Amino acid sequence: MFKTEWPKHSILAIAIVATWLKTYIVYKTSFSITIDNALQEFILFINPLSLVLFVYGISLFFKSDKGKNRYLVIATVISSLVLYANVAFYRFFSDFITLPVLLQTNNFGDLGSSASESVFLTDIAYFSDVIILLFAIKFIKVNTGSIDSAKAQRKAYFILSAAILFFNLGLSETERPQLLTRSFDREMLVKNIGMYNYHLYDIYVQSKSQAQRALADGSELVEVNNYIRSNQADASEEMFGVAKGKNLIVVSLESLQTFPINNKMNGQTITPFMNELTRDEDTVYFPNFYHQTGLGKTSDSEFLFENSLYPLSGSAVFFTHSGNTFHSLAEKLGDNGYHTAVQHPNTKSFWNRDMMYESLKIDEFLDINSFEIGEGDAVNWGMKDIPFMEQSVSNMAEMPQPFYSRLITLTNHHPFFLDEEDKFIGEYDSVSGTVNRYFQTVRYMDESVEVLFEELKAKGLYENSIIVMYGDHYGISENHNEAMAQYLEKEISPYETAQLQRVPLFVHIPGSGKGHVNEEVGGQIDLRPTVLHMLGLETAKDMQFGGDLFSEEHEEFVVFRDGRFITENNVYAGNLCYDRETGEETDAAECEPYIDQALMELDYSESIITGDLLRFYNKEDGQLQPNGEIMEIEK
Repeated sequence: MFKTEWPKHSILAIAIVATWLKTYIVYKTSFSITIDNALQEFILFINPLSLVLFVYGISLFFKSDKGKNRYLVIATVISSLVLYANVAFYRFFSDFITLPVLLQTNNFGDLGSSASESVFLTDIAYFSDVIILLFAIKFIKVNTGSIDSAKAQRKAYFILSAAILFFNLGLSETERPQLLTRSFDREMLVKNIGMYNYHLYDIYVQSKSQAQRALADGSELVEVNNYIRSNQADASEEMFGVAKGKNLIVVSLESLQTFPINNKMNGQTITPFMNELTRDEDTVYFPNFYHQTGLGKTSDSEFLFENSLYPLSGSAVFFTHSGNTFHSLAEKLGDNGYHTAVQHPNTKSFWNRDMMYESLKIDEFLDINSFEIGEGDAVNWGMKDIPFMEQSVSNMAEMPQPFYSRLITLTNHHPFFLDEEDKFIGEYDSVSGTVNRYFQTVRYMDESVEVLFEELKAKGLYENSIIVMYGDHYGISENHNEAMAQYLEKEISPYETAQLQRVPLFVHIPGSGKGHVNEEVGGQIDLRPTVLHMLGLETAKDMQFGGDLFSEEHEEFVVFRDGRFITENNVYAGNLCYDRETGEETDAAECEPYIDQALMELDYSESIITGDLLRFYNKEDGQLQPNGEIMEIEK
């Protein structure tokens, strides 16, 4: 097609420019990367170059043009696959892929329905650089030229490549000091060092994590323990032991956020039964309660509930550290005479639960094989919530008392499809089908919760039980902000995004008369001590970061896994400080004292998990045993 000969390395130059510009365009169109100033925009623009130059430049070492071109095609295909995989993942999780997530292959089949919703025919555009390169190879005639200066050209090329890499890192460090210590903030890493460098850094971080366990010893717990003890709240005198000896029934409400509660959609009540619970004389309702999950989503919420530790920054604890020593809520209840069980109508291997539950010392796991799924009872993920509630109560009626039974619901899960007979309200009418369907599946969940209460009463379990229900994580991601702005009738700022991480918490104690709306700011990390104190069990020697939500000493401080946080007065999100009540941006000095504390808690918790440090901790007397020697911890 082109009769004029192009310069010798034109194919390489075309491949580099095509991948560079495509990556930058994808940054701007497929990810919600916040840009605050011109320097950040410039860094985002140049960061794909730093690794692309090096990797594609390896083609210079091939002697034949055919070998060079074949290598470049393979390199562009791989880079396109990496980029596209992150795009598809981001559409659902609003996050970037990490190495442990890629290794969680036994979840892929169950994630099929959600994944298919995130793939479109137009996605071929994400491979545009491959198409351009193939076109160039076929139709462009390149001047082969002399090879006498090839060595000098390669040297100059890689010096330029290294210079751009260090220039990128220097600008990034200037813009965000200590950038590479913030591995939990993947958006920040991608924005500054680029998608491709981020994945190399992630491999390094995950490899380092695996080495930490082998090198860890119990002395690392001393500093952590001192921090926990100095910030620990005493139990509430009024609520301690209020449910002593009662059965504990915990319901994980799949993808339920707080915004549908006591709200309507096109004039239709979304959650009539749960609305009544917020005003019930035996129910304490927490409207300012936040999920704190990471990439592990539901499994992370389980981990928070059982251990009062933060989930990991770049993976799911249930997969990467299921063999660790934990001092779970289930273990503590088991030591105090409770039968412990989890009921979840999905395959036992999903999220590696069968292995993790052994480490959490859960006596019984009732998975999908423990339920009868009749005609019309199945849902993509297993079993619909209403028949699940009915059969779960029947299972509990056969358990020795007192028991602790945790129920994990399924129906209100992305992509939020329902059979016609299960639609109790109509769809919403926004630009997002996901948001439109969400209200229907939330309403179905509400019906299932009412069924749970009715069945407990019918089976004679209601009066002697305490029922704790909470949303496990968000259902509507930031990718649907346009539709959410339409429903909420307000712009979705970083402040509003943080507030949308609120999930409902209901604590129902039949016959107690202690029902009220509790405005305390709290998070899932607070559930373990709160529940154990209500059951009359002390936690003063437990290694946990949460505090009793009913305690007058409870610190209103909720740390998200990505470093954002909420205090009594402020919301820290998008590197900005907001007034919690008004949502107006306020003086950064109001948030600054908490930034280091938030990062410290996340780091302390991460070190406990990656080093498996609880194996050195005696939960009975609060002593350490590093290298076989008992060491008293400072009280």
